[in-house]
Amino acid sequence: MEGIIIREASAKDAEQMIEYLKIVGGETDNLTFGEAGFPVTVEQEEQYLENVHDDKTSVYLLACKNGEIIGDGSLTGLPRRMCHRAELGITVRKKYWNCGIGSKLMEGLIEYAKKNGIEILNLEVRSDNVNAIHLYEKYGFRHIGTSPAYFKIGDDYVDFELMFLDLRQSENRKL
Repeated sequence: MEGIIIREASAKDAEQMIEYLKIVGGETDNLTFGEAGFPVTVEQEEQYLENVHDDKTSVYLLACKNGEIIGDGSLTGLPRRMCHRAELGITVRKKYWNCGIGSKLMEGLIEYAKKNGIEILNLEVRSDNVNAIHLYEKYGFRHIGTSPAYFKIGDDYVDFELMFLDLRQSENRKL
């Protein structure tokens, strides 16, 4: 897709990020939050983005088109004896699903992980989110289990797949 820029988020993106998260939260039940987004102030979001920027095992990437955030991807580094691992998350505006935005974000996250000594990436994804699972498998993520009843939406329970990518075994893997 033409005109898409992938860049690292900064504190100046805080207000737009809050609005973006409300939009994506309202477009799908695949996320841990809904249309209310996160209950944070602009100042709290600015601080969060600064903290992520200062942590070499974490990154927050944005996919932007014409100045609008249309996707995001994050790595959240884990502490202490787990510092070789990071949790991965990707969201994309619904009107841009299946346009390659998730792939662009994934490539940026994997590149960042490799450059910063992150060896293993973990994620959780709805078991019925076949498009996301396909994306993760395309980049070498493997299923390591299922977490039953991970979400409860109304009266319905939703299982999640637990997946991981071991970058130690894919050093020669082409993005």
